[in-house]
Amino acid sequence: MSEKKFVAPDAATVARWRQDIVFTESVRGCEFTFHTTWGIFSPRAIDEGSRLLLDHLDVNPTDDCMDVGCGYGVLGMTLAKLAPQGRTLLIDKDFVAVDYAQKNCTLNRLGNTEVILSNGFNQVPKDRKFDLIVSNLPAKVGNEQHYLYLFDAHAHLKPGGRFVVVTINGLREFIARTFKEVFGNYDKLKQGKTYTVAQAIRE
Repeated sequence: MSEKKFVAPDAATVARWRQDIVFTESVRGCEFTFHTTWGIFSPRAIDEGSRLLLDHLDVNPTDDCMDVGCGYGVLGMTLAKLAPQGRTLLIDKDFVAVDYAQKNCTLNRLGNTEVILSNGFNQVPKDRKFDLIVSNLPAKVGNEQHYLYLFDAHAHLKPGGRFVVVTINGLREFIARTFKEVFGNYDKLKQGKTYTVAQAIRE
């Protein structure tokens, strides 16, 4: 059996790949239009993990929120819509993601948002506090980075503030243990076939 011959894309196809990917989806009853590009996580549709987190997340209208590792803005934009009387900060270490998140916040007229380039929390003012911090935690950054996220989230939460994450199920036990170590508590909000949503509260 002969191997399938690879055919390089033509110039028109390459040019099309350089254009923004644009799609519209409804999240928590809110319709958003997203502009994305190749190289950003889940560029053609909202990923399953983010959906699961948003479907099992309580947001108060006055919450000040943060989206850590915002990508093109799915979580943070939804938080901003559900908490119109609060402010939502979106951060990412990838300047391309920050550019697209800013573009998407503007296109969707979310005036209560701010998007900044930050490696973890290192560009977030130390005195800035939040009611709710969320993250679709990457699986492959290593335990050291995960611990930094947890300690920094704890430091940036108001008393009673919540840190809610979605992870692949393979990290479920690690998250349960480290939430208890750093926050003193852990609550599994939802476990799906592939992902788990967990919450810790700053007491």
